[in-house]
Amino acid sequence: MNVEIAREGPIVIVTLNRPERRNALSLEMMLDLIDALEEIGRNREIRAVILAAAGKVFCSGHDLAQMSGRDINEYRRIFDVCTRLMEKLQSIPQPVIAEVQGIATAAGCQLVATCDLAIASEEASFATPGVKIGLFCTTPMVALTRAIGRKRAMQMLLTGEMVPARAAAEWGLINQAVPAAELPSATRSLAEKVAAASSLVVAIGKQAFYTQIDLDQPKAYTYAKEVMSMNALAADAQEGTAAFLGKRAPCWSGK
Repeated sequence: MNVEIAREGPIVIVTLNRPERRNALSLEMMLDLIDALEEIGRNREIRAVILAAAGKVFCSGHDLAQMSGRDINEYRRIFDVCTRLMEKLQSIPQPVIAEVQGIATAAGCQLVATCDLAIASEEASFATPGVKIGLFCTTPMVALTRAIGRKRAMQMLLTGEMVPARAAAEWGLINQAVPAAELPSATRSLAEKVAAASSLVVAIGKQAFYTQIDLDQPKAYTYAKEVMSMNALAADAQEGTAAFLGKRAPCWSGK
């Protein structure tokens, strides 16, 4: 199986499972991931998603065995599916946390940059090395520039050099770098914090975040104030406010 799914209460762990191929994103694996995320997105009982990987490498990017000797339409198909995968990660209502235990390169680095949150082992490292093989990491660039900004993204894109986990955390590519032995517990701790909130409110917030982020400030505020006004009418917003004022724990309904 290209992808394994496991459930831990309100949290789902999606594991890339091609360790013998360094978890390269074959067309088949990307389609399997899209299908899995679509199913997860429809399940209101799931509150958070962890994207993990089997083996020593998180993801080495596109499967280069599928990147040689193709025609233009076949290449377009590969990058179209990859784009759909990245968009799906951000469009499902549940936050997705990357659990990065090893190297993440090219489209694998794009995967990490696209996830809502990311925690990495101190042994992990990140790169966009396509320039070294004559295939500039143009699609990974989209996620990378939005995560770490222009100058650092250009440094990664033009040199292809590895960025260690601690630097990646300083740059904003990941949220935190932790000792390897602490990675699973750190990721689950973060997922549990996310899962403790109202699923409706988190879904509203995630969608609003990605909608406003590329708007200019006046348009962003116009959009955000309308979303927040509608959010205020939700039963969970009323419950949360009442619970805070009453100094008690809220009881979320997801409505």
